[in-house]
Amino acid sequence: MAARKRIAIENSVNNTPQSPTKQAPGRKLRIALFSGNYNYVVDGPVKALNTLVGFLEEEGHEVLVFAPTVKKPAFEHTGTLISAPSIAVPGRGEYRLALGMSGGIRKKLDTFKPDLIHLSAPDLLGYAALRYARKKAIPAVASFHTRFDTYPRYYGAKWLEKYLTNYMRHFYARCEHVYPPSQSMADELREDGIGHDIRLWARGVDSVLFNPDKRDLAWRRSLGFSDDDTVVVFVGRLVLEKGIDVFVETVSRVDGVKALIVGEGPERERFEKAMPDAHFTGYLKGEELARAYASADIFFNPSITETFGNVTLEAMACATTPLCAKAAGSTSLVEHEVTGLLANPTSRDFQPALERLKLDPNCRVALGMSARKRSLDFSWRVILLNLLGNYLEAVEAYDTAVSDT
Repeated sequence: MAARKRIAIENSVNNTPQSPTKQAPGRKLRIALFSGNYNYVVDGPVKALNTLVGFLEEEGHEVLVFAPTVKKPAFEHTGTLISAPSIAVPGRGEYRLALGMSGGIRKKLDTFKPDLIHLSAPDLLGYAALRYARKKAIPAVASFHTRFDTYPRYYGAKWLEKYLTNYMRHFYARCEHVYPPSQSMADELREDGIGHDIRLWARGVDSVLFNPDKRDLAWRRSLGFSDDDTVVVFVGRLVLEKGIDVFVETVSRVDGVKALIVGEGPERERFEKAMPDAHFTGYLKGEELARAYASADIFFNPSITETFGNVTLEAMACATTPLCAKAAGSTSLVEHEVTGLLANPTSRDFQPALERLKLDPNCRVALGMSARKRSLDFSWRVILLNLLGNYLEAVEAYDTAVSDT
């Protein structure tokens, strides 16, 4: 059993861009969380799930997490993690594909007797957990983290997309609630017929850690940047679906900007060859990550696969002006011409926006400060209390429906 790590939750009760906080009754829940990744690769969904588990345990609820594991995880996870059978994903060996639910997991679930099952991926493990929930008359909810159905277009298999979308409709239709992280993603799911009761589970940001005061010109100079350089930062997994090809094409077309790349992934070598003058830091976290955001001048996120954009929110908290794709996720965080700039996700459309931000530092600073102000609306505690309220509604509604049949 993994040692529990305490997560600090902000005490702020700032207004958040979602419904007013629900008052959670005193009932304590037993929650089984199923995930395709919980600690072996660091990404936005994993950070959110670990924060959620820490919060639930601090509120007195019991949680068991079921997910694939590796011998050397990327970080110390929160809560109790039970290993699920898995294999390496072909061509993407850093990720694991859960193979379903073993007999041992079923026995643990039978003993645990969960009040609620939370699914975070529509994979084989998630589907098996969904079937278990229906067989045992347990409500199942799902958080929506990634448009997995769009991934084939980056790997020469766009024909698969419609089949994956149909599967996702089938999967999420069987969940009591579906929790996307942004209003723009919620609207997209409704338009595509994915899920029937769609409710927001936004993300928070540590505005003390991520703030403009972390700007460090001496650190910038140590990387080879001058004080007058316009530094454009990319933060995230170095994979094709993050739009790195568009990043390369756009930055290469704009004279006088320098690239700072923060992150690791299977495309790093190709990325480095395409941008030999860029500085690659590798994976950063905590104070080092905050310093990287704040020490850049522009945050450029060309991805159209984001369902929220944790990195965008962190950059905004550092008052680093965001330039993002006009796509779900980013459009719920960045208001065009107010807290940053949005553009269609092509280098042809991004180029004039990046040139504008480079040539007009006053505009850049004004947008950055507005972005910082906007980021303060995203309080983790308020957001997680809302999610807990949704959990309780799902359990109580399901109990009522079962008793009426």
